[in-house]
Amino acid sequence: MSDLQPSELLAPTLFLSDADVASLADWPSAVAALARAYAKPTSDAMVPPRSMARGDGIWLRSLTAVSPAGGHMGCKLIAASPRARRASYLISLFDQQTMALSALVDGNRVTGLRTAATAALAVDLLAPNRPLHVAIIGAGFEARNALDCLRAVRTLQSVRVYSPTPASRERFAESFRTALDIAASESPEAAVDGADIVICAARSRDESPVLHGAWLSPGATVVSLGSTLPEQREVDEETMARAACIVADMPQEVAHDTGDAIAASRAGVPIASKLVPLSALAAGEIKPRQADSDIVLYKSVGSALQDVVIAEMLFAHAKEQGRGVPLPASIVPIAK
Repeated sequence: MSDLQPSELLAPTLFLSDADVASLADWPSAVAALARAYAKPTSDAMVPPRSMARGDGIWLRSLTAVSPAGGHMGCKLIAASPRARRASYLISLFDQQTMALSALVDGNRVTGLRTAATAALAVDLLAPNRPLHVAIIGAGFEARNALDCLRAVRTLQSVRVYSPTPASRERFAESFRTALDIAASESPEAAVDGADIVICAARSRDESPVLHGAWLSPGATVVSLGSTLPEQREVDEETMARAACIVADMPQEVAHDTGDAIAASRAGVPIASKLVPLSALAAGEIKPRQADSDIVLYKSVGSALQDVVIAEMLFAHAKEQGRGVPLPASIVPIAK
């Protein structure tokens, strides 16, 4: 039998659909939720390494975390069949006090939300406090989200976008033109020239770097979002070498499981001595620049903590706005 009080047993599990997530999400709230979470102490045990079960052409990935700020712990499950080109995303949230299943969230949009919002948080902590000149390399989903989120939390003076496909970069620029001073550049060098912020959200077909450190202006902040596996490349060894500080959401995964860091280490770049966790930056424990001319790099591989924190934010908004579907039945915590 459960030893929960009747009032606790009456609280239904809330299901948030993809449409609910789309209507409940907003960039400032997402960035603020992540800022609160990253500023609190978090141990490795609270955000363990992800795991994956594999079958014949199918896999199930599990990312778990205990939130330091919102009162929940949760898991994002990704079920995928690359062969069938199908995937499903589900996030569960459990109350840390009662162990009750508070919510089930369609996680389809959450990865995009947390990637862009964490990048915007890093830029806000790393970039100078003035209107920013931004370069975007890439014109796809991640690039669009990154720029959309950044403009929601910081003032952008100008934006230059590069994609190897002229039509793609022109469409990207046109979609932001009513809100920003934005132009498409004919080369990545032209886009990056003079930029305060360089956001990489693209990889080349042959996995050669799309950003070269020689192009960077003194004091630049680089954001690398698109290379998260050993075989993937986005920034070259000189970018990593010129960085006075490399901020990572998951430092060990960035150091050992990303092609950029692996290549830089092989070239003799002392990655370990430059690498710091985003949590230390958010808590004010480090000073990433010793001089205004120092280049800094934020590299992301994604984290279960980000997924759970964004899901908590969506759940809180859903309760406030009366959205979501209360499930007619759910699991019941038991005495153990």
